[in-house]
Amino acid sequence: MGENFKRKDELNTLIKNFEKQLKNQSLEFYQIEEFEEIINHYVELGKNKMALRACSIAIDQYPYSTNLMIEKSQILSALERYEESLTILDNAMALQPNDPEIFTLKGNIYLVQGLHKEAIYNYKKAMPFSEEKADLFYQIGLAYQNAFKYQVAIEHYKKAIEIDLNHENALYELAYCLDITDQLEHSISYYKKFIEQDPYSHYAWYNLGIVYNKLGKFNEAINAYEYATLIDENFASAYFNLGNSLMSLEKYTRAVDAYKKTLEIEGASAETYCSLAESYEKLEHFDLAVKYYQKAVKIDSFYDEAWYGVGKCLAAQDKWYEAIHFLNRALKLDCENSDYWKKVAEAEYHVGNLVSSLDAYEEASLLDPDNVEIILDWSLVYYEQGEYEKAIDIIVHALSDIPDEADLYYRATAYLLASGKYKEAYNHLENALILNFDKHIELFEFFPNLETQKALFRIIDQFRKTNK
Repeated sequence: MGENFKRKDELNTLIKNFEKQLKNQSLEFYQIEEFEEIINHYVELGKNKMALRACSIAIDQYPYSTNLMIEKSQILSALERYEESLTILDNAMALQPNDPEIFTLKGNIYLVQGLHKEAIYNYKKAMPFSEEKADLFYQIGLAYQNAFKYQVAIEHYKKAIEIDLNHENALYELAYCLDITDQLEHSISYYKKFIEQDPYSHYAWYNLGIVYNKLGKFNEAINAYEYATLIDENFASAYFNLGNSLMSLEKYTRAVDAYKKTLEIEGASAETYCSLAESYEKLEHFDLAVKYYQKAVKIDSFYDEAWYGVGKCLAAQDKWYEAIHFLNRALKLDCENSDYWKKVAEAEYHVGNLVSSLDAYEEASLLDPDNVEIILDWSLVYYEQGEYEKAIDIIVHALSDIPDEADLYYRATAYLLASGKYKEAYNHLENALILNFDKHIELFEFFPNLETQKALFRIIDQFRKTNK
């Protein structure tokens, strides 16, 4: 501990002296190691311009240091001054023509600029001289992937994994490319082959879990993630993904445990808090859900899903006024989310703000025109106000875009019957019954009068008998 404090004091003294001399334009000679400490200090603080200045001064004193040139190139790249960065690397290459780090850095700069061919060329040039061949194959795969050449990317990710079975990034990107190219099902045997070679590869089990999860085979995914956590009990990502698969199977209590374990291992994060909150929400433990959603927004105030989560939980408890505040916070962060608009519409309706509710439903419908639930809820507001024609118009307009939705025909039937348009109602009812006969029960909710229900039942029963 004392040694660390001593080292920190020495660094602070070094930085103070450097900045003082810089200000007075009276720079002294520094050892190259001291320059490296000064440069790293500024880089770690994100002060790239100061780091660049220190680097330039260092190179003036040590003009043949390729390490300093590489450092300067990386800083220039971070500042998006790519041409200058590449020029520096060319100078370094003249001094050390077979340095794999120089080729790799050039490849990285070209990749950032979207120059995939140039990136791949430099990665391949680095290959004979590098001991990090798995990383190079991964980088080449990434370049091909960014160029939408997924099959070639897959081949290079596999080469990376053959060298390093636990190359986490290559395993992850491979699963992504296999998903994009609809090869996930066939890839299961590929991952199992590696597991046979090394049954204790937690990354192989973890990525097998990802594949199963993407295929919707959640039980198999859970087994794979659990194997990964048995091998490495501190594998936070495996616990987190285990929680996600458990959520998909509505095993919310076990999901809570998985997310809590994730927090225990890797500490607080907005994403994990939000997932934990959602699992409590599904269990209808709304106070706990709100608590963890709020923890998420304390870490990241721009996390719209957490603001939305608080609003949903308050709405579920009929705290509509309070819900509106949080829902609007979510909406400000993502104004193109139809779910947020729909929930705002619902909340505004419950507090009696009909105009705001209708406006929000309209916005939700514009963003997601094929969402039947939005259309039904929107039209229902007009129906409950006795504005049957407007309610009918919404449904009829939706039917022109979504002609095969039985729910819309049943709702049109209800509205038309309420407005006394019996012939049109019967036509829509017939279409509804053809599309989904069993849903006719929903009609009775609109007509509590027993005589009306009996009349409807006779019509529906006659249709059933005729169409046997």
